[in-house]
Amino acid sequence: MEKRELEKKDREEMETKESVSKNFIEQIIEKDLAEGVYDHVQTRFPPEPNGYLHIGHAKAILLNYGLAQKYNGKFNMRFDDTNPTKEKIEYVESIKEDIQWLGADWEDRLFFASDYFEQMYEYAVFLIKKGKAYVCDLTADQIREYRGTLTEPGKESPYRNRSVEENLKLFEEMREGKYADGEKVLRAKIDMASPNMNMRDPVIYRVAHMTHHNTGDKWCIYPMYDFAHPIEDAIEHITHSICTLEFEDHRPLYDWVVRECEFEMPPKQIEFAKLYLTNVVTGKRYIKKLVEDGIVDGWDDPRMVTISGLRRRGYTPESIKNFVELCGVSKANSSVDYAMLEYCIREDLKMKVPRLMAVLDPVKLVIDNYPENQIEYLDASNNLENPELGTRQIPFGRELYIERADFMEEPPRKYFRMFPGNEVRLMNAYFVKCTGCVKDENGNVVEVHGTYDPASKGGNSPDGRKVKGTIHWVAANTAVKAEVRLYENIVDEEKGKLNEDGTLNLNPNSLTVLKNCYMEPVLKEAKADDKFQFVRNGYFCVDHKDSKEDALVFNRIVSLKSSFKI
Repeated sequence: MEKRELEKKDREEMETKESVSKNFIEQIIEKDLAEGVYDHVQTRFPPEPNGYLHIGHAKAILLNYGLAQKYNGKFNMRFDDTNPTKEKIEYVESIKEDIQWLGADWEDRLFFASDYFEQMYEYAVFLIKKGKAYVCDLTADQIREYRGTLTEPGKESPYRNRSVEENLKLFEEMREGKYADGEKVLRAKIDMASPNMNMRDPVIYRVAHMTHHNTGDKWCIYPMYDFAHPIEDAIEHITHSICTLEFEDHRPLYDWVVRECEFEMPPKQIEFAKLYLTNVVTGKRYIKKLVEDGIVDGWDDPRMVTISGLRRRGYTPESIKNFVELCGVSKANSSVDYAMLEYCIREDLKMKVPRLMAVLDPVKLVIDNYPENQIEYLDASNNLENPELGTRQIPFGRELYIERADFMEEPPRKYFRMFPGNEVRLMNAYFVKCTGCVKDENGNVVEVHGTYDPASKGGNSPDGRKVKGTIHWVAANTAVKAEVRLYENIVDEEKGKLNEDGTLNLNPNSLTVLKNCYMEPVLKEAKADDKFQFVRNGYFCVDHKDSKEDALVFNRIVSLKSSFKI
């Protein structure tokens, strides 16, 4: 008896732990499945094609797709294209590409809200016939005035009690194009005294003589989002309509629409907190202005946290998935430090990519006692932490490039790199003792000189002497020349994101372009989006937009040092 009780207690503890580890959305889904509310799980990602997706959208995509995967359900991709004034095919294609890159597979379930325009129209007619919708002639300003305030109820439109027959006739005439934009709207008849402003007879259709990217000029009336969205979900048999917290006050209207349209097994709206990153630009209005003003190189500029910008910079789908998982799912809004995203890409790349040498701010080092015109090849590991990445041979010669910061004529205390009389280790190569430097007429160092110890090949001295400094290098005669772009946050982190007038407080140093960088010759074979660690300089990616076979461009993904602690 005692043993059975202990086993039962252990089982209960395990179930409690499992329940705690599940986020609140998973708990709702499992309860719905257990109680027979739904017999399947179907989610969707429903972007409006009015811009490119950003890191916040990645959370919604991966959350919806992940839930469908976890419960052996289905994931739909649907464009909420109910507003032709802002939508473009360019945005449709970019969104599809971003979602596929993230690994969310909609299989054969790619839909458009505009696919359902005829059905939405029929549901609007159905509501009119039920006495639940009416055509209103008030202007937009008058509708706002009639709506009331948070503390005062609204007042009814003088057109609220039109007959069903008149409403049907007027609504049909709206569809036929007999009225100008804004002349008439269709409103849901709910409750002008509701404490929820969204329930005070909201507009569900408006006249808009606009060409639609998908339906052309077939329609001159378009449904409002709050009416269209629940119908789309219901038609597609979505079970759990996951959206962000700003739609929480819209949920009663969502429920009203699916209830009054009499859908069987109606979808359930669940809200979660958005993903906010500190000091980054995610608002479409701001991103669009940066693009249109030419401040950035398009929506995919590597300084942006658009998904296409992150991809171009060198972020991986795995790093973004890990980031989203670390952020978790909650009902409370909070901000996440950008350093967490950088941590995730470092963690993802550190075992995956080769570690090569590249000199970004070069000065020539001449080894005076090394034979002229001789090139030898030295063995080096591609990644000391991951032997599976193999080894390579690096050419070494009399003339090398080193980083300008690795030589100082008069160094400060505890500077262990090159200065006259000091010996350093050239990574994977030899000990070299600095003998001096050559300057131009302006006093700038143009060459550093030194001598090497042939017995120290591989970076170890046979007599056991130690050197404190190790520097990287590339052989001048065989080096590949490339452009390197270094990025900082596009907004000034110290002054804050916005100026007092609401404009963005831009960082003038958000992009530094280095034209004369030298790299190991193996990088000549690098292809678009290939990623590397350049020792001591950070992680880099071949820019897939501007790179050419004979003119490589590398974007710094992230520096090596992290300020984030997990």
